[in-house]
Amino acid sequence: MDCNDAARALLPAARPACRLADVAPDWLAAAHRAIRRGGPDAARHSDVPLSGAIEARRFEAHPSVRDDGTVAWWLVDDTDHQLAREALHMERERTAFLAKASSTLLSSLNLGRCMDVTAQLAAENLADAALVIAPARGRRLPVVTCLRGGMPLSSQEAVDPGEVPGLGEALRGFPPVPSRWIDPAAAPAWMIPEGFGPIGAMVITPLPGHGVPAGALVMLRGEGSAAFTEEEEVFARLFAARSGAAMSAARLYAEQTAITEVLMRELLPPALHQISGVDFAGSYRPSADHERIGGDFYDVHPAAVEGEPSLVTLGDVCGKGLEAAVLTGKIRNTLHALLPLADDHQRMLTLLNTALLNSHHTRFATLVLASAARRGHEVQVRLTSAGHPNPLIIRADGTVQKADTRGTLVGVLPDVRARTASVTLAPGESCVLYTDGITEAKGGPLGDSFFGEERLRRALAGCAGMPAEGIVEHVQMLASQWLGNRRHDDMAVLAISAPRTRHLSAVNGRTRGRFTA
Repeated sequence: MDCNDAARALLPAARPACRLADVAPDWLAAAHRAIRRGGPDAARHSDVPLSGAIEARRFEAHPSVRDDGTVAWWLVDDTDHQLAREALHMERERTAFLAKASSTLLSSLNLGRCMDVTAQLAAENLADAALVIAPARGRRLPVVTCLRGGMPLSSQEAVDPGEVPGLGEALRGFPPVPSRWIDPAAAPAWMIPEGFGPIGAMVITPLPGHGVPAGALVMLRGEGSAAFTEEEEVFARLFAARSGAAMSAARLYAEQTAITEVLMRELLPPALHQISGVDFAGSYRPSADHERIGGDFYDVHPAAVEGEPSLVTLGDVCGKGLEAAVLTGKIRNTLHALLPLADDHQRMLTLLNTALLNSHHTRFATLVLASAARRGHEVQVRLTSAGHPNPLIIRADGTVQKADTRGTLVGVLPDVRARTASVTLAPGESCVLYTDGITEAKGGPLGDSFFGEERLRRALAGCAGMPAEGIVEHVQMLASQWLGNRRHDDMAVLAISAPRTRHLSAVNGRTRGRFTA
C-alpha cells in the first residue's frame, strides 16, 4: 500500500508494500476486502459500513477503484459533524421527553399523582431510581420512591432533611449542590430503595413552585454506573422545573378546593323541613353547572319561642358567581343577627339597607320576608317584599293569587320602603316565593321566550293540594325543561304550606312527628 503524508500521520504503521488489513482498523479493512471481491460496482453498492473511528476521531471512507484493480481510499474527518448530529439527536430526544413529561404532569391536578409521575419519569429516563420529597407535614416528609421498571411507592418519613447534604437546602428552594460534592455513602437508609444496593452517584435538585418550593427530586444511580455529568444535572433541573410547577399547581388547586368546599357549606341554602306544624321546602339551581353557589338565597329561621312565627327570607343579589355569593353571605349573616326584630319587617329591611350602603359592595339585592305561624289548622303568613317578585298563593281550588306587597330595592337608596301583606293558608294551600331566574328563564320551542309569570301561575294552579316539596320540584322541573341546555340565571323557589293533615306529636325532639287525616 502507499499513502500520503496525512494518511501516514493517521496510520503510523503504514509502510510501502504493506497490506491495508495490517495497519487499518477492522471496519476499513473489511470494506476494502468487500470491494476487492466485488469489483468496481461494489464501491457503489456495498452494504459494508464506509465510516468508523480511528483513535478518537470519526472518518468517512470513500473508495475509488483504479484501472489496475487497486483501490484508493480517501478518508474525510467527520468527527465534528458526527458530534453535532449526536447532539441534535439527543436534544430532540430530551425535548420530546420534556414535552411528554409536561403533558403527563399537567393532565392531573392531584398532588399525589404528580409526585408519582415525577418519580416514575425520572427513574425510567434519568436515573436508576428516584425519590420525590414534598415539604414536611408536621414532623414527617411525604416521600414517593420509584425504581426503574417498578411502581411508585408512597411513605411518610419522620426524619430531619438537614442531615442529608443538599436535601434541606433543596426543600427550601436553594440552588442544587453539584453531585460531585455529595458522598453517596452518606445517604441514609430511608433514601435507599429496597433491593437497590449500594449507591454509586446521587443528584439532589429542588422542585421550584409558584412562589414557594414544591419539594426536592433525588436521583440515584447504582454502584458501577456512570456518574452524573454536568450536562445531565442541568437537564435534571429543567425536568424538575416542570415537575415543580405541576406539583405547585396541584397543591394550589387542592387548597382552593378546600376553601371552596368550606364556603359552599356555609353559603348553600339549607335543607328545609316541617317546623312547628308548617311545611317548608326549597330548591336552588345555580347559574352554571360548574358553580354551586351564587346570588340567590333562602333561609328559614325557627322561632325561639314555641308558637311564635318562623322567619323566612328569600332574596336575589345583583349578578352571579363568587362575588354575588360573598354579598349573599353578608346579607344572610346580617338578617340572622337581626332575628330579635323578626316581628318588624320594616325595621329589619331598614337596618339591612344601612349595612349594605356602608359596605364596599356596589351591588344591590331584592328580598322578601315572610313570617309564618300555625294557628289551629291554618297558617298565618305575613309577607314583605323589597323590590322582589310578589309571592304567589295557591288556593285549594287551584286559584293562584298574587300577594299584595311591594317595596324598594335594598342597598340602593338611603331609605327603603315596603308594604306588608297578611295571608291565611287553609290546609292544603301554599305560598310560593321565587326569584326572577324562574320567570326570566329563556327557552321554549324557539329558544327566545321567557318562562314568564303567567306560565308560572298556570303551573302552580296544577299544584293545588300538593306538599311543599312537590311544588318546588315541579316548578324547577318545568323551568329546566323550558331552558333545555341554555344558559340561565340563578333560580330559587321556596314554598310555605299548611299541611292537609292534623299534627299529633313528635316521636322525639328532632323528627317531624306523626300525622293523621
